Amino acid sequence: MKARTLKKDKVNIITMGCSKNLVDSEVLLTQLKGNGIMAAHESDSGDNNIIIINTCGFIDNAKQESIDTILQYVDAKEKGLVEKVYVTGCLSQRYKDDLEKEIPQVDAFFGTRDLPALLKKFKADYKHELVGERLLTHSAHYAYMKISEGCDRPCSFCAIPLMRGGHVSRPIEELVKEAQHKAANGTKELLLIAQDSTYYGLDLYKKRQLPDLLRALSDVEGIDWIRLHYAYPTGFPMEVIEVMKERANICNYLDIPLQHGSSELLKIMRRGTSREKQEALIHSIRDILPEIAIRTTLIAGHPGEGEAEFEEMLQFVEKMRFERLGVFTYSHEENTHAHTLQDDVPQEIKQARANQLMEMQEQISFDLNQAKVGKTFKTLIDKKENGYFVGRTEYDSVEVDNEVLIDAARHYCRIGDFVDVKITDATEFDLYGEVQEA
Repeated sequence: MKARTLKKDKVNIITMGCSKNLVDSEVLLTQLKGNGIMAAHESDSGDNNIIIINTCGFIDNAKQESIDTILQYVDAKEKGLVEKVYVTGCLSQRYKDDLEKEIPQVDAFFGTRDLPALLKKFKADYKHELVGERLLTHSAHYAYMKISEGCDRPCSFCAIPLMRGGHVSRPIEELVKEAQHKAANGTKELLLIAQDSTYYGLDLYKKRQLPDLLRALSDVEGIDWIRLHYAYPTGFPMEVIEVMKERANICNYLDIPLQHGSSELLKIMRRGTSREKQEALIHSIRDILPEIAIRTTLIAGHPGEGEAEFEEMLQFVEKMRFERLGVFTYSHEENTHAHTLQDDVPQEIKQARANQLMEMQEQISFDLNQAKVGKTFKTLIDKKENGYFVGRTEYDSVEVDNEVLIDAARHYCRIGDFVDVKITDATEFDLYGEVQEA
């Protein structure tokens, strides 16, 4: 019989999926440590006896990666390498009953809003005084800030409302307090995230309050960059662009997922807009703020997308010349509206269409980057890697956009510092530059 160990528990949190999940893991880490529990994020020390996996349930590939990770740690548990495995996050929220039947070796499953119940497994309480004092799992110079949770939109393809629930905004005062705490601890860039950032405030204040939130955060001393992600195009509050223009520390950058370039497909997707309206919106944004960098995402292979609709999307990308673009292949998700439709585009055609879109975008990105050669940009240094200091301009978000590469053999930079960099060369998705001395 195995003797009971008196060794103190050590928790390792594993995060799958998006930046919103990363924020949830950081909140969990903060609460555990605030309760005196030893915890780490994605530690490779090998001496953690409790594993918490924060899963993603967005699309097929992400779901499979989460399941594979659960099975990996269940196997480690069966070999005696860990004592307990807990699962939380989107996959657990969406498929809890199925997972409990299929993987009974997991000690407990929790949904996306079950943090207090998860903490009780550690005899810990949710500490409200820690709200806004989130421990970061990466360099402190940038931080994601979740301004709201959930989504009320009816998009055909999206399972987010099933996993995250309805839209709930966080109060402006709470977000300002969090920003002040981050700034005091060395954060220079806030990346605002939500399922739908433009819906911010409707539930709390009965009107869209994103412009007011941006102004309030812009006033926080020590925050040099504020970056806006995941803005929904329908009903977009144009005052946001005016605020970007008037405030120097709000990046000239907008992440606005448009999803398609065919009015017929946008109707099938239940997006509440049309290609013409989307084009007019982008033109209006660029008229007010010509230097803005617009990132969007598109879906290839949604039910009903024939060759004609796909051709429309290609023309849309060619015409709009987005500074940043990502493409997903459609994933047929249970309990979404699109799941009632026939998944009529074969996977190989979905992938071929996604590749074709990205090939077009590569040329657009190359042309836009070549125009930057010879110009100097304020650059935030994120890391040192493969002989280069790696940074970003205000037109680039973490991990998804272009990077500025500075030869570490010729220049020295400190992680988290801003430097002026003159661009000397450019490829499709990278810029090369030299630090300009003050």
